[in-house]
Parts: sequence; C-alpha cells; structure tokens
Amino acid sequence: MPFDAAQQPKLLYLLQGLAAFAAVVSLILLALHRGPVRRRAAALLLAPASLLLVVGLLLPGLRTLALSFTDSGGDAWAGFDNYVWMFTDPRALVVLRNTLAWVALVPLCATSAGLLYAAAVVRSRFRTFALSLLLTPMAISFVGAGVVWKFVYAYRPAETGQIGLLNQLVLAFGGEPRQWLVDSPWNVLFLIVVMVWTQTGFAAVLLAGAIRAVPGELTEAARLDGASPRQIFWRITVPSIRPTLLVVVLAQAIGTFKAFDIVKTMTGGQFDTGVIAHEMYDQAFRYAETGRGAALAVLLFVLVTPFVAHQARVRRRAG
Repeated sequence: MPFDAAQQPKLLYLLQGLAAFAAVVSLILLALHRGPVRRRAAALLLAPASLLLVVGLLLPGLRTLALSFTDSGGDAWAGFDNYVWMFTDPRALVVLRNTLAWVALVPLCATSAGLLYAAAVVRSRFRTFALSLLLTPMAISFVGAGVVWKFVYAYRPAETGQIGLLNQLVLAFGGEPRQWLVDSPWNVLFLIVVMVWTQTGFAAVLLAGAIRAVPGELTEAARLDGASPRQIFWRITVPSIRPTLLVVVLAQAIGTFKAFDIVKTMTGGQFDTGVIAHEMYDQAFRYAETGRGAALAVLLFVLVTPFVAHQARVRRRAG
C-alpha cells in the first residue's frame, strides 16, 4: 500500500504525542522509584490531571467570565449590561422562568415516580425485569427521546389522519387535536414530561437498592406493633432511605440545568420554551451575542454550584 505524504504530519503529531506521554510516564516512574515519601508520589501522579483541569476548565471558565462583561463581539467593555439584559428582557425572563420550572418539577416528579415504582416492585420475583423495563429510556439519548416524543405530540388537522399518539387518543374520546408544543406555557410541561420519562428509571434503580438495604428488623417490629403497609412505608422506609433520596434529587436537579437536547430537538426554543442552556447557545452562536451567551453561562455555573457542593457534602458524609 503506497504511503500517503499528506498523512505524514498527522503521523508525526501522533508519534510526538506518544513520545511525550511515554516521557512523562517514565519521569513519574523514575521519581517514584527514587522518591522516599508519599507526598512526592501523590504530587507527581496528580500533576497531569491538575494541568488538564487548569487548561481545560479553569482557563476557559475565567475567559467566559471576562467575556460576560463585553459587547456582542467580545471586544469592547460593556460592564454589567449583559446581566441587566438577562433580568429585564422579556425573552430572557421567560427563559429563567422555564428553567426554574424544569428544576422544580423534573427532580420532584422523576424521584416520586421512581420511589413509588421501586416500592411496588422491590419485593417482586420479577424485580430485575421490572426495573430494567423502566431503565430502558435511559439507553436512549435525549435527542432520541425528543424525536420519539415529538411523534407522540405530533399534530394534524382533525379531518386528516393523526400520526401523534396523544392526538389520536384525544380524537378517540371525542376531543379536538391540539398543537401540544405550541401553546404556552403548557408546552413547557410537555417537554418536562420527556425528561421525567428518561430519568425515572435512574431514580427507581437507586431507590430500589436503598429500600432493600433497610433492615428487616425495623419493618418487622413496626408490623408487630400494628402498623399498616402505608405507615411502614412513610414512617420507616422513607426516613431510612433519605440520604439516597437526597442524592437522587440533587443528581436530577444538576442534570436538569443542562437541559438542551430535548428543547433543541422538539421546539428549537420557540413558542416560549427556551431554557438557560439553549438560550446560551442561541445567543452565542445563532445571534452572535458573545457577551450575552457568556453571561448566561456564568449564571448557569452560579446556579449549579450550590447543588454540586451539597451533593459532594452528602457523599462525603455517606462515605
């Protein structure tokens, strides 16, 4: 097979990267062999990861923060104009409202549905199959889930054949088909349903494991005292799995802040369905408003940070 000269620079870059990687590993192994203390070994092992964090996370974050105080081109200083726009512009206020609705409803609905489902199947012989069935939507990407549910919500005039499952059911009960993804603010709730559908299985699997870990002595003692199954569930089981519940809710909330794919696939942010992550993309890349896009990114980081910090604290206590 003839050698392609056009590929030579790429091959050289690859060889250079492999050589640099081998050199770094060799230096670390040599230092570990000669170094007498653990601190030096830990510092050497953490050095590559720390460098990647600085280059790939810290510097871009600082750059985004600086851009949030600039104009649309990212060149001239604009002060707090982008942040003022974010909290005064009607479109931006709708985006903030929608984001708060997502963060409030998705963790609540997904965790509640997952908890009830887990409690219903955790003692069943078909527990594994039942949980696997509910976990299936997680195997689909958010884009795939958006496409599936876009067909569910599909609209056609009443005199034509319906391809949307929901409108077909409405017609079967004598109603009129609706454009579910157009009417605001209800269209936001229909998008939230998609996110809940994909995340309920995750909550159910974790909570089922936590329920099975509840000591049988507690439930048996409550049963002997005359407690009903409902009382055992709410007064024994739920308090016992509270740490897992908190972890699930926090994980759902953090994931909801990144809701982009579902909105982009199903509505493109139109009809007042935008969220911060999608609006950040639109402002920065669609409307060429670099400063506004960066300001939205900073706001998203500020909103997510307390959830991440609390989740880390919970995991540290659990550990």
